[in-house]
Amino acid sequence: MDLVTERSVRLLSRGIYVTALEPGSGKPVVALGLMETLLARAARVGYFRPIAPEEDPQIELVRARYRLEEEPDRLRAVSPERAQALIADGALDELEKVVASAYRELSRRCDVVVCDGIDLDPATPALDFDLDARLANALGTPVFAVVRAATPEGAAEATRVARESLDRRGAEVLGMVVTGSASADGADMVGEVPVYVMPEPEELTRPTVAEVAAALDARVIGGPEDGLDRPVMDVRIGAMSVEHFVEDLADGTLVIVPGDRADILVASLASALSPSVPAVAGLLLTAGYEPAEPVLRLLEAAPFPVVATPHRTFAAATAVSDVRPRLGPNDERRIASALGAFGSGIDPIELGERLAIERPQRMTPVMFEFELLERAQEDRRHVVLPEGDDDRVLHAADILLRRGAVHLTILGKPDEVSARAAALGLDLSEARLLDPETSPLRERFAERYFEIRKHRGMTEERAFETVGDVSYFGTLMVLEDEADGMVSGAAHTTGDTIRPAFEAIKARPGVGVISSVFLMCLPDRVLVYGDCAVNPRPSTEQLADIAIGSSETAWSFGVEPRVAMLSYSTGDSARGPDVTVVREATEIVRERRPDIPVEGPIQYDAAIEPTVAEKKLPGSEVAGRATVFIFPDLETGNIAYKAVQRSSGAVAIGPVLQGLRKPVNDLSRGCTVPDIVSTVVITAIQAQEVFGRSTSRLRVRIPPAGVTRS
Repeated sequence: MDLVTERSVRLLSRGIYVTALEPGSGKPVVALGLMETLLARAARVGYFRPIAPEEDPQIELVRARYRLEEEPDRLRAVSPERAQALIADGALDELEKVVASAYRELSRRCDVVVCDGIDLDPATPALDFDLDARLANALGTPVFAVVRAATPEGAAEATRVARESLDRRGAEVLGMVVTGSASADGADMVGEVPVYVMPEPEELTRPTVAEVAAALDARVIGGPEDGLDRPVMDVRIGAMSVEHFVEDLADGTLVIVPGDRADILVASLASALSPSVPAVAGLLLTAGYEPAEPVLRLLEAAPFPVVATPHRTFAAATAVSDVRPRLGPNDERRIASALGAFGSGIDPIELGERLAIERPQRMTPVMFEFELLERAQEDRRHVVLPEGDDDRVLHAADILLRRGAVHLTILGKPDEVSARAAALGLDLSEARLLDPETSPLRERFAERYFEIRKHRGMTEERAFETVGDVSYFGTLMVLEDEADGMVSGAAHTTGDTIRPAFEAIKARPGVGVISSVFLMCLPDRVLVYGDCAVNPRPSTEQLADIAIGSSETAWSFGVEPRVAMLSYSTGDSARGPDVTVVREATEIVRERRPDIPVEGPIQYDAAIEPTVAEKKLPGSEVAGRATVFIFPDLETGNIAYKAVQRSSGAVAIGPVLQGLRKPVNDLSRGCTVPDIVSTVVITAIQAQEVFGRSTSRLRVRIPPAGVTRS
């Protein structure tokens, strides 16, 4: 579809105005989705609210999530109180001028701006919608309108009404989104305007225990520190006998009970011990009653949050039903659900083409992060996670599934994994859970592993025992096409993760050595460092192999490779055996891949800093502009990446293994949930490359070996 028109090009210099026809339509989710779509394509994306309070949760969320540098006051124009005063005085022109002035100031520093419109007053939604249209016209921005409907017929009527209303006000309509219970097959059109249908995840309608506690002025008296973010999927009042209470429990239940009902309190605690009993999301103790001291000690160590409110039970239950959830900066689970819903209803690739945004030459870390996720969603691959007994892995799996980034298999005892996920408030219903010890795949895997390793003395009995290990079982899943890739290492050593891959999956044809890179996300660019994790002291041929493999990895992740073969010397300034290895490896790279810009030997400062390069190596197409840095040995590379990571605040993603026939990647045992998410996404993209299905329309592809780029 060729929609690179004059109008879409003009859009780049302006922005997109998101408005809603009625409150609760899902406008904040659409604004978030647009931010993410644009951040995968533009280096400087702004966020603007024409009318917002001084402390606006939506501004706080967007600033934190997308690491915006502007102060909150620069992202808003006027407060609701001032806007109302100007409207009451009949000074709409003045309001438009104030909003337009603030917007212009922000837009000067941005490639494109998402304008998140007015939070509609339930009493006067039509007036606010009209004001949104006026402000969009004043800013010169096209409108992305959000409507809510319960049926397809209702959706058709709502979009027609919204389109006619916007047309009457002279607004330029870029697209429309239907939320709610309406269903449709893909996007539709109202005239020439596309209409998207976005599902509403149940997660976004459920408050967390923290939100309930805040609404009821409740204090925390027990449970894990991170437990308050668990969603409340159901509510039960503990007013019955214990046996009926347990029978009536459901996963994610908030139990509302007076603090003196020791029987219900202890039964709730006991429910966490059995995988067959639904998991409690939390306890809300009411009426100001303090549990007895022995029970209180048990509650302090509860596996779920325990909060206490002075309100009586009925009043507390009523208040809980009135709590409305709101996305917060640290609410990764609900943000993942929201963005997953946006991506399932609105194709970001198609939308990106309609916006016709020209990609900048330098890949920024934020662009890198969101483009990778988008690419994974384009062609979902299947990744196996062997460490189903690690909470971080389960949290990451929950986020990945909500975002629709991958299909997952999680290894572990299914009942225990499911029970732990429920206790943590996670939804792993779309994941396949397998126990290597009892899986019917184990026998087939053992036969294959025996055939691979029998020349090394492997026996059939030992092979069967070996593939019962989660690392080997996961690796054999990849080898046997039961999964496209594997990510492990949160609870295992690097050797535990990569040894099975070296034994079973092995290197791609033509690859002399399996190596690794770190993707270094600096504040203003993404660099590739290799090899910092696998080969202690590579030979000349191996160093050349690492350079070629690293440049191909860089290309596959959207970083144009300009390879610096690092040494303590630049050009011909020094001689010695270590410099000779680097110089000869550089010549091998030039001979084998004349299409790859490479320089070496070169010092790090000459490789990255243009002013130094001009003095030490003038005229080089790599010096001062390098994106791929090849270290002469593991010691140097490992020290360097850690030094850059810790001293500059760079995010180091990896090690990413390269050269294997199918992707297997290692995690640090100190990894965080975002680290796991990033590594799984990278593994999925590597799998796309293996299967030849990477269809991204956003990036330049690496030319075939031996073909020179024009």
